[in-house]
Amino acid sequence: MKTIHTHRRQRGAMIVTAALLMLFMLGFMGIALDFGHLFVVRTELQTAVDSCALGAARELDKQGTAIARAQSAGQTAGNANRVNMQSATWSGQGQLVFADITFRDAAFAPTTNPLVATYAQCVHTQPNIVIWLMKAMGAFSGNAAAYPATGSVAASAVATRASAQTTCPIPVALKPKAGGVAPNYGLNVGDWVKLIQAQNASAGGEIGWANLDGSNSASETESELSNHCGTKVGDTLGTPGVQTSVADVWNQRFGIYKNSGDPSVGRPDYTGYAYTALNWPAQSNAYGDFVAKRAAFASCAATGKVKDCETITGLSLNSFQKLAAAGNVAGGHKQYGLDRRIVTVPVIDGSNHVVDYACMLMLQPLQIPMSDTWLEFRGNAGAASSPCTTSGLAGGAAGPLVPVLVR
Repeated sequence: MKTIHTHRRQRGAMIVTAALLMLFMLGFMGIALDFGHLFVVRTELQTAVDSCALGAARELDKQGTAIARAQSAGQTAGNANRVNMQSATWSGQGQLVFADITFRDAAFAPTTNPLVATYAQCVHTQPNIVIWLMKAMGAFSGNAAAYPATGSVAASAVATRASAQTTCPIPVALKPKAGGVAPNYGLNVGDWVKLIQAQNASAGGEIGWANLDGSNSASETESELSNHCGTKVGDTLGTPGVQTSVADVWNQRFGIYKNSGDPSVGRPDYTGYAYTALNWPAQSNAYGDFVAKRAAFASCAATGKVKDCETITGLSLNSFQKLAAAGNVAGGHKQYGLDRRIVTVPVIDGSNHVVDYACMLMLQPLQIPMSDTWLEFRGNAGAASSPCTTSGLAGGAAGPLVPVLVR
């Protein structure tokens, strides 16, 4: 009888021990889940603020509108990410706002002066992240104040611009003027340079279509105009015959679309305002007016109608049906705008080898039927004050400046 009672007591003790062990293990599992959850949210948030800082730093070109553009670009880039277990709305707890994006000068002192802003910093705290174990302990103990059901995570990032080793130019090439040498190759800042529709530039000081991958495919030109990175000094460019569909992609940068066009997909520049000899008779130095139009998110025509854009520019855009709306929160240029008309252009020698890069302003849409168009020379793309940036790989000693994370 004594032996039987001993076994029963042992079995009861084991049940209690197992129950306590299970509670202990559940507690550790809860801690692991909570810390894992917080780690995932923190990682997602860090990705978002990294994108924000890089997007903002890209706009720091020492121009008067740099701060405003940097805040818009940083907010757009950061909020394109998903945070809190891949929530598109960040679980409704708020996303990046302009106050999260600040700037510092070369000495890393805070500044709001666009002429000296060198670093962009994005800092954000994401609140009300559910902590399941703490929530359960608060409910179990009845003391929710001691065991808060939610927590917060924070992340920050700092970016600036540095020289690139690879670049993301548009698929055209500039031939220097006769006797022209670096940095401006015989051109003056503000000069209008003709982009001819022939296979390649036949004279110095002209621009011709040139495939960045070295091929002669006309369809490749359109593809590279949408997105291409990796061009380096020394690359040999191809000379394609351009098909008219390249106009569709080119004109999206001006906020000009066919019926199926969508500003949220084919992103426009901050402004679609165009310049031709008709509305800019000087045919040089339109950049200052372009900066003002960009700050106002101006469309090609205030009416938002393609026919009025045709009247203003004297171009034939009859295959395009609509413009991105401008000037309001829902407008295409303000809501979806990026820096898409200040472009990097390869400078080539007589053998189509890339020797340097120029910074150019896309002045006007491509008209249908296709004809020559114009860009404005804004200097060497590697100049410290160049408005040109690229999404290429950082790490070069010269060339266009690219955004890089430094903290």
